Amino acid sequence: MKILLVEDDKMHADFLTEIVENALPEFEEILIAHDGKEGEILAHRHKVSAIVMDLRMKEHNGIDAARTIWATHPETRILFWSNYSDEAYLRGITRIVPDQAAYGYVLKTATQDKMRLALRSVLIEAQIVVDREVHQIQNQQMRSRSALTEFEYIILLDIALGLPDKAIATRRKLSLRTVQNRLLSLYDKLEVDALDQNNLGILHNKRARAVSNAITRKIINREGLAAAEKEHNAWLAIAKDDRSIVREKYSDTGKR
Repeated sequence: MKILLVEDDKMHADFLTEIVENALPEFEEILIAHDGKEGEILAHRHKVSAIVMDLRMKEHNGIDAARTIWATHPETRILFWSNYSDEAYLRGITRIVPDQAAYGYVLKTATQDKMRLALRSVLIEAQIVVDREVHQIQNQQMRSRSALTEFEYIILLDIALGLPDKAIATRRKLSLRTVQNRLLSLYDKLEVDALDQNNLGILHNKRARAVSNAITRKIINREGLAAAEKEHNAWLAIAKDDRSIVREKYSDTGKR
């Protein structure tokens, strides 16, 4: 059996290797990748079914790498470990994890005993394990009146990419009124109107303030926006092809 460690920091990679050797004697070979792209290559080449993945790396982050790996091998078990417990990372993982995959999320501040338990629970027993601190954040989000729904989060990403209301409606196959209603709810939860309560008559751009407040609250981050940009470009390519097909059919009909 083989296990893949994806970590761009040598000290953390050495630490992981030592823990894995002690906690998982079942694995005969430990492979090490220094960024997400190398992780994808090694996972595919060696048919690895168990991975420990850093989330934030200088070259190709863990969420992008996990998405690519799960796209072809959804049964792969991945334990994410990270310095960050931001909502943006939690949403990033939950949006891509396949139904049949076992996964975990452990902070790098976890004790060695917690790390060993998480390794065995996720990679051997196929359980879902989330660090207590991360789990508390998830619970707070679910209970909070200001927590964004998945639909509101998607629309937030769209406005961060600069899409106007009509484009969002087209892309998400919603009515314009539905998009505008979701935006109003989004503005309310992100307290966008709070700054407009001043005596200077200054009205702020609500879309820009929503994105700014979301970044401040760590609801969206660089990795999430990069992934959203890729999805947006893929949608544009499909939409362009569909439009070309429609024009071609219309042109052929006219000729006949």
